[in-house]
Amino acid sequence: MFGPQNAQSLVGIALVLLICWAVSENRARFPWKLALGAMAVQGLLVLALFGLPAVRAALQGVGVVVDGLATSTQAGVAFVFGFLAGTPNQPYALTDPGSLFVFAFRVLPVILVVCALAALLWHWKILVWITQAFGVVFERTMGLRGPPALATAATVFMGQVEGPIFIRSYLPSLSRSELFMLIAVGMACVSGSTMVAYATILSGVLPNAAAHVLTASIVSAPAGVLLARIIVPRDAAIEEAQTYDPLAAKKYDSSIDALIKGTTDGLQIVMNVAATLIVFVALVAIVNKILGAVGDAVGYQLSVEAGLGVIFAPLAWAIGVSWADAPTAGSLLGVKLVLTEFTAFISMGNMPLEAMEPRTRVLMTYALCGFANIASVGINLAGFSVLVPERRNEIVGMVWKAMMAGFLATCLTASIVGLLPHDLFG
Repeated sequence: MFGPQNAQSLVGIALVLLICWAVSENRARFPWKLALGAMAVQGLLVLALFGLPAVRAALQGVGVVVDGLATSTQAGVAFVFGFLAGTPNQPYALTDPGSLFVFAFRVLPVILVVCALAALLWHWKILVWITQAFGVVFERTMGLRGPPALATAATVFMGQVEGPIFIRSYLPSLSRSELFMLIAVGMACVSGSTMVAYATILSGVLPNAAAHVLTASIVSAPAGVLLARIIVPRDAAIEEAQTYDPLAAKKYDSSIDALIKGTTDGLQIVMNVAATLIVFVALVAIVNKILGAVGDAVGYQLSVEAGLGVIFAPLAWAIGVSWADAPTAGSLLGVKLVLTEFTAFISMGNMPLEAMEPRTRVLMTYALCGFANIASVGINLAGFSVLVPERRNEIVGMVWKAMMAGFLATCLTASIVGLLPHDLFG
């Protein structure tokens, strides 16, 4: 049923569009048709994925696949690290079984395995066909040209820098609007490897977590395209069609070559995620110690998380979260932006079920599922400086706006989900 909380999400949609229009490079060229079409596509996709029995059953099967990947990965981790991997047979008496879940041994190895499998599926052309199919959908429904549509589709599965690699030779000729759109969409979505990691983190507190995470990344792509087009409107006069062979950008000599190179790529991602989390969590701990000392002096409990909760609570409420949960949800949004979505998902995964309403947990899964954070600004600058060095100065001038677009795109997706009946998600 459509109730007050569903209507509340309309505020979130209006707020996101208003913010993007306010920072637009050309406010007179608001893409009304694209806005209505993109949000309709988002709503229809969510309805189809969760409302159609056959598709819903397939989505539930995704959870089985994720569990299988996690279990199989643990076999490899246990072979290398032994009881440190959290196997049932521990050499000492357990007083806290929950402590066996160690992020470095339970989540990061999953990224490694999925990267290797993704490379293998690309070599076998399976992932190529899926990517091309999504590219055609983006081209037909959102007015994108062939190469940017392909890169947008690849970004949904491969990641914020990996997706544009598939049209590397075409990047110098992209219009400013198209280049900005690729960066924004990259921050609005996540990669296939991290989808599995997020689902693993949330599996204990969110029913059918894998289906929600997969849906969130796919549905946020149209939102990223829309908000990017609002901020940097399209210039059709300089966009000319060109043909492009997607297979030319990434090739493997054999299945073994694909597995080895995929593992190597995955190792780089794992090390990047681990290093980023260590540094950013440490920096926040330093700031919290300083704020704690100040708070003791003035008689208040001060922390980065509490401050972010106050700042982002109105946005969380606008998305559709109850006001009682808004400070907690706002804190998660702030943590995602400042630290990374990994940290935010870990925080939400550690929250007891009674600490947050089921509706809030679902909406926050969609709002957090994107790479838009401060660390990603550096990742995009480094990645695109290699892919298209001649446009580095242009990218430096737009990457912060792209981060904002990616952050708001996931909020728009959560607002669209908030409009729908909560019973739809079981």
